[in-house]
Amino acid sequence: MAHWILKTEPSTYSFDRLAAEKTAVWDGVTNPVALKHIRSMQKGDEVGIYHTGDEKAVVGLATVASVPHADPKNAKLTVVDLKAGRRLPRAVILAAIREEAVFADMALVRMPRLSVVPATEAQWKKLMQMAGV
Repeated sequence: MAHWILKTEPSTYSFDRLAAEKTAVWDGVTNPVALKHIRSMQKGDEVGIYHTGDEKAVVGLATVASVPHADPKNAKLTVVDLKAGRRLPRAVILAAIREEAVFADMALVRMPRLSVVPATEAQWKKLMQMAGV
């Protein structure tokens, strides 16, 4: 099982909306590197939902609910279906992530504009610890 951070502007699509809808097609990703990551996802992978903008924090959890497939709106793009998980007990802000050595090579820190970011097992465990999970 792999771990991912998916970034979204909460005014566009928030974790609370995902939780209310229970499932969603994660679309709108056009960056080639981010699309490569989406194509690497497998059903059952764990996902952290990261709010961009003023918040800049991982706020909730989800699970990849499908294999990657063509975007119904644009066959040149790839999407996955997500199943909502729970809101984290404590949001993990980017400033706190940057302070931890385990995240030094994470794309969330190194490539801040990338919307789909892989996390190693060690990074995921630390993130969950910081979130109070």
